[in-house]
Amino acid sequence: MDPFDDPRLTAMGLLAEVFTGLVAKTSPTLAAAGLSEVDFETLIRLARSPERRLRMSDLAAQTSLSTSGITRVVDRLERDGLVERHACATDRRASYAVLSEVGAERLRTVLPQHVKDIETWFTGLLTETQLADFLKALRVIRDVVRPCATAGVREASRTARARTG
Repeated sequence: MDPFDDPRLTAMGLLAEVFTGLVAKTSPTLAAAGLSEVDFETLIRLARSPERRLRMSDLAAQTSLSTSGITRVVDRLERDGLVERHACATDRRASYAVLSEVGAERLRTVLPQHVKDIETWFTGLLTETQLADFLKALRVIRDVVRPCATAGVREASRTARARTG
């Protein structure tokens, strides 16, 4: 077998091509709303987290950014009023990034077109079964290569349930 025709290389190449293409197709909508890809990723992760908040360390672990990198992103989003910082009641060294109502509204404004873009360029190209299988496969891979991608979610869910009884 020709080593250049290895299906593992094909899989990696296709994944990179698809990701790059999807970013190119979806980023104009985000840019029109005044958001970079990393801004959107940060805001949507907060929006989809219990109580719309994550510890800064967990937010860094969920993204591709370092702790100092996510701090700079959150600083900028905080200046724009999209995120607030709240001190951790149990650990003075820790703080939470919290999606503000202004940030939630910005997401509500951009999401309809962003979801339409995703449907047009990605999920709408797959059958329901293909999409379910694809999501399952992605989670298997993600859980190995990015085990911290859901950092803080389970802990925050337990904390929220404990508060509400």
